[in-house]
Amino acid sequence: MPYFDAASAAPLHPVARQALLAALDEGWADPARLYREGRRARLLLDAAREAAAEAVGCRPDELVFTSSGTTAVHAGIAGALSGRRRVGRHLAHSAVEHSSVLHAAAAHEADGGSVTEVPVDRSGAVDPAVYGDALRADTALACLQSANHEVGTEQPVAEVGALCAEAGVPLLVDAAQSLGWGPVPAGWSLLTASAHKWGGPAGVGLLAVRKGVRFAPRGPGGERESGRAPGFENLPAIVAAAASLRAVRAEAAAEAVRLRALVDRVRSVVAERVPDVEVVGDPERRLPHLVTFSCLYVDGETLLHELDRREFSVSSGSSCTSSTLTPSHVLRAMGVLSEGNIRVSLPPGTAGADVDRFLEVLPGVVAEVRERLGAPAAPLSPPRSPAPAASLVVDALGRRCPIPVIELAKVIGEVPVGATVTVLADDEAARLDIPAWCEMRGQEYVGEEPADRGSAYVVRRLG
Repeated sequence: MPYFDAASAAPLHPVARQALLAALDEGWADPARLYREGRRARLLLDAAREAAAEAVGCRPDELVFTSSGTTAVHAGIAGALSGRRRVGRHLAHSAVEHSSVLHAAAAHEADGGSVTEVPVDRSGAVDPAVYGDALRADTALACLQSANHEVGTEQPVAEVGALCAEAGVPLLVDAAQSLGWGPVPAGWSLLTASAHKWGGPAGVGLLAVRKGVRFAPRGPGGERESGRAPGFENLPAIVAAAASLRAVRAEAAAEAVRLRALVDRVRSVVAERVPDVEVVGDPERRLPHLVTFSCLYVDGETLLHELDRREFSVSSGSSCTSSTLTPSHVLRAMGVLSEGNIRVSLPPGTAGADVDRFLEVLPGVVAEVRERLGAPAAPLSPPRSPAPAASLVVDALGRRCPIPVIELAKVIGEVPVGATVTVLADDEAARLDIPAWCEMRGQEYVGEEPADRGSAYVVRRLG
């Protein structure tokens, strides 16, 4: 069964498996003890730290291991904000950061700090100049991921890092998605990553803090990992994480070329074979293994289930596939279509034949789901009567996307050019998907108006 969700968790690398099994036998003792078994465990821990530091591009004494990438992010943000509290309590981050950064920012704001969210363009990238404008005299920390976890767009880390250095603000880079593919560009002050993203075992994160960065760990401390990650080290997993990082880096250059060609094929063929699809993310400045696209008039959850039935494991940022009932904050920040969203992230070793079969199956699955939902077959429905209505109101309250968009598409042809259709909807995804539909269909999105329930989305027919 083809597994196309490496951005969530990559399959365990063979080197990680070998290292893990060996470390279970050799690295079970306490590395803080001075007897033989403890010294042996310490040697393994030190070797793992040196290997990870080499991959990150820092000194071994600047890097600690945590229990997860999320823990690394939270510890890094909290420690930097605490260490620079005399400077101020302002935090800046991009609008498309991982949820771990957003949660830390929300906690900081609830504790009395201030936060600036830097917007992104339609490809998902920040403008360095705009990011620079968000830095203030009281900015204690800036956060910017190296590459986006949902759409693969790489961020201008070096450019933003230079602006942060000029302003005297440390930059924390979440490198979870990119570290297995290569080092992060210069300019960062703190860096975090997560082993299961590159084929290491789950439960291991990395936190690197450059010398000279003021850092004060928050919460109860400990004697281990420089006091920045209290608790007994999961030494076998750490050894496996470091060994697999070195292994995937050795393979990265050749595998990136091969997977980029497969992803380029997905980007082009999906746009050719699937009508009404939006391929999102930067087409050039992106991770080599990841592509995201959204299919108009499609329920993302149903689409995932149908692909799973055909033995393809993919992910989605559609609101209907989450418990929050809101579309992905990444897609929302980009202003792109969210319904029917599919993220394909290929693990190393993915066979071209599996990608080809996916591209053969996908168009039929999308067409089947659209037919089931009653989506219009033509871009614009013909008028049902010789006298079109001056305006129409579509009541889609209580119905989840893509139904409000489907109902809009069905009736837009029943009003004359220049007239409007108002869609009443209380699904949060409509706020994103109706404007996206207008851009794809060449209609004018007039705007959102208050309503007794939900919101009223006004669309003007242009043609």
